[in-house]
Amino acid sequence: MISADGRHIVHSHGGQRGSDIGQYYVPFHLAVDYDERVYVVDYGNRRVTLLSPTLSYLRQVVSSDQLKWRSYRLHVDVQGRRLYVNDNESTVGRVVVFSV
Repeated sequence: MISADGRHIVHSHGGQRGSDIGQYYVPFHLAVDYDERVYVVDYGNRRVTLLSPTLSYLRQVVSSDQLKWRSYRLHVDVQGRRLYVNDNESTVGRVVVFSV
């Protein structure tokens, strides 16, 4: 989160690279829902995490067991309550849909 004047970081989530809660290994893309919750694709750890509007960790939404390869992008359909996550490797891929 950045200050109103855009000059200072007020709050952030994450830190050192890793696979524990609150750590990422190449966070690649994010999306925000109507409740201002933040979904983060963690490319290196093959997962999607959910953060609160204040960027506190809430839970893991998608685990590496649910993805076959790696994810670069996601989209939240807030009206349909669906999370669309791409799952790709080089020349092959798919879109995986989750209820949220």
